[in-house]
Amino acid sequence: MSAVSAGAQSESKTGWTFGLLPSVAYDADLGFQYGALTNIYYYGDGSTYPEYLHSIYLEANRTTKKSGLFRLNFDSRALVPGLHVSADISYMPEEMYDFSGFNGHQAVVNSDWTDDGSSIYRSRAFYKYYHDLFRTTTDLQGVISDKFKWNAGAGVLVFNAGSVNIDKLNRGQSDDKKLPDTDCLFDKYLQWGLIDSCETKTGAFPYIHGGVSFDSRNQTAAPSSGIWADAFVTYTAAFGDLKRFNSLKLNADFRHYMALGTPVAVLAYRLTVQLTMAGQTPFYMASYHNVLNLKRAYYESLGGSSSLRGITRNRIISDGFALANIELRLRIAKFDIGSHHFYVATNPFVDAGMVLQPADIDEQQVRIAVASTGEKADDYFDFSSNVYRPHLSGGVGLKVAMNENFILSVDWATPFSANDSDKKSNVYVKMGYLF
Repeated sequence: MSAVSAGAQSESKTGWTFGLLPSVAYDADLGFQYGALTNIYYYGDGSTYPEYLHSIYLEANRTTKKSGLFRLNFDSRALVPGLHVSADISYMPEEMYDFSGFNGHQAVVNSDWTDDGSSIYRSRAFYKYYHDLFRTTTDLQGVISDKFKWNAGAGVLVFNAGSVNIDKLNRGQSDDKKLPDTDCLFDKYLQWGLIDSCETKTGAFPYIHGGVSFDSRNQTAAPSSGIWADAFVTYTAAFGDLKRFNSLKLNADFRHYMALGTPVAVLAYRLTVQLTMAGQTPFYMASYHNVLNLKRAYYESLGGSSSLRGITRNRIISDGFALANIELRLRIAKFDIGSHHFYVATNPFVDAGMVLQPADIDEQQVRIAVASTGEKADDYFDFSSNVYRPHLSGGVGLKVAMNENFILSVDWATPFSANDSDKKSNVYVKMGYLF
């Protein structure tokens, strides 16, 4: 669909509309997904279309790689006069969550260890650990002047991390499909002291954040012009055995959308930085990307469908990082079915990310610790690598949108470095544009 004119009533929507889909999708990191989702929109008298007044999003699913998502999200521009209010509650359990080590290129990934046809096979779960996250958050946005807004929010993140439960995953499996009972990389990091034993205990981390944003986009779901930028700080508290993991982080995001002569061809790019200003975080929070307003379920930092498409999820874990995404968004067809307006688009893209603040790893101590367990440090660490070298990937996507806001997305991507994924390419089926 081409850009919608505010005066084109034939293309506007009023009242309540919704999209209901079976949550059947695929993510290279998560596997095949089955469940259901719906997004309900309220447009009032249609004068703000394509912007909605209220959005309610519900999703429940499981995947073949033993992950799950149970989520309720509410987003409103009309609930409280003068405020944009968002609230989210999500639970995301995963039996096998990706873990490749710390500092990106410094962490060696041996794909033969996860290939059950290899002579040096260890386990398909070798680069995995048990991880679940319960998250609840509320965010507010108000007007400073014209396009400038203030933002504030609070929430709680409850993490649980531990070793992969081999017995549970092997239950009901044939002998040729069972996972071997062996230590995974997560267990080895525990043995070598790179992960503290207290990080395997359930941790509740209440947080508050605040900042400012600038938004001149012509619409939010798929803008064809404008800038969306923000800068904010997040203070995260911790208690009990985890009390040393209080931290203060700084985030800055810049997103630019430019129509290339016509609204159906748009160049869009995003630049993002996350830095630790004070304190420290447990390893599983180093891979969490702070945002001012939750739009998606998953916000991993570097690697995977929400950051570096084509690269293994959480491939780059560090105390601070930079991220860049660039896309050419082309609307190639539009049509109506009944009273609903549809368009089809494609989006070739390139993604890049890099470490800015490496996790502190003492090479000499690590070599001693690894040798004490009969292993070779060089099988796990490349201390000669440039930790600041960017990780790159690229690909192309297909989008099918209904009424501008309900957007089904399929992205195919490949890493430019073989060490960034155990696959030549990855496919993600999601909702909405990445940014």
